Amino acid sequence: MIKVNSEEEFNEYSKENAVFMFSANWCPDCRFIEPFMPSIESEFPQFKFVYVDRDKFINKCIENNVLGIPSFIVYKDGKVVGTFISKFRKTKQEIVDFLNSVK
Repeated sequence: MIKVNSEEEFNEYSKENAVFMFSANWCPDCRFIEPFMPSIESEFPQFKFVYVDRDKFINKCIENNVLGIPSFIVYKDGKVVGTFISKFRKTKQEIVDFLNSVK
């Protein structure tokens, strides 16, 4: 997973087919999904997976209405094509189902 280091990088990746995962080191539900994220990434090679630190990029969270983490936003060619935003823990199957809905 690619880690965003600047708003410029965020904006560049949003022009591609990318899945943005909003997360934070202190979030237990975010740590829960870490073990299975690599297999999800390999299942969806058409997307770049991008990690966005919620604390470092709070303005991007506000812009995208990310009020809970972990949350996902999918961009295709510069446009948001799907969101999976909530404060609840996500299962592997829920994430896969979401990504299948925006392929």
